[in-house]
Amino acid sequence: MNLMQIDKGHTVELKTTCGMPEQVHVFDKDSINAVNAALAAARPLLVRGEPGTGKSQLARAAAKVLGRVFVWHVVDSRTESSDLLWRFDAVSRLADAQLFGVLKESSVSVQSRLKESNYVTPGPLWWAFDWTDAVEQAKKVKQEPHDSPDGGNPGNGCVVLVDEIDKAETDVPNGLLEALGAGQFTPMGRKNPVMAGEPTPLVVITTNEERRLPDAFVRRCLVLYLQLPANKDEMINLLVSRGKAHFPKAGGEVLKQSAELLVDDRESARKERLPMPGQAEYLDLVRAVVNLAPGDEKKQIETIKTVAGFTFKKHGDRR
Repeated sequence: MNLMQIDKGHTVELKTTCGMPEQVHVFDKDSINAVNAALAAARPLLVRGEPGTGKSQLARAAAKVLGRVFVWHVVDSRTESSDLLWRFDAVSRLADAQLFGVLKESSVSVQSRLKESNYVTPGPLWWAFDWTDAVEQAKKVKQEPHDSPDGGNPGNGCVVLVDEIDKAETDVPNGLLEALGAGQFTPMGRKNPVMAGEPTPLVVITTNEERRLPDAFVRRCLVLYLQLPANKDEMINLLVSRGKAHFPKAGGEVLKQSAELLVDDRESARKERLPMPGQAEYLDLVRAVVNLAPGDEKKQIETIKTVAGFTFKKHGDRR
């Protein structure tokens, strides 16, 4: 079984496009153990926690460590469960039917070319369950192979990220019960199911807890909670260590004062019952001050409080 053979603090740099912020993931002990447990149990890993704690990035970093292909889907309010399995292009099929009617082609030829399976596009779980079959189906519908941003070998398996599943209605997780529970599903127009092969895919599902997930769905998952420490000193130390991983040239005092300011602002937001800034906002703050005064730590420190007002206070009713 291919498990993550890494230690706490292992850092993974992820590929970014030109002009985008750096992406660095630092593994903690719980994340390593949770990913390995999900692989061993052949169950999805549901990652819970507040926004900005690295839930989505965990899946991509795990894929890179494991040498697997990374496949993802960001859920929104319009997502249907079938979107994660396959998509049927009814519009193209109707257009082709009308064209064939005008051309007056034979009924046998038309029926063959209008088969539902000729208009089905593989979804992320299809790629994760059976990469070879997804490639063949993609060729049939003239779809480009799924691109993995950090490389990875399909022979090592896939890591599929279903991001922010709580944005969808409850029928989305309910609609995935069979596929995730039985490791198979049957796309429209096919007689034979798509079955999860070896190595077993790692399915990572994230939630920001905006909507309660069905109990039956949660029971089919292993659950990891990503939380910032409650203790002030522990949180500052964690943020500083993450800051060093992202910005190795940043001064220690810049990282420390930025962390202290975030911790204080989180406490104010908590008292006002407003969303609290987190690790993502901390990294945005450090990135901004470092880039505004490159190589000048004194000026960076002077800039921290000014920039913090834009990175932390994102709600109009914040005082």
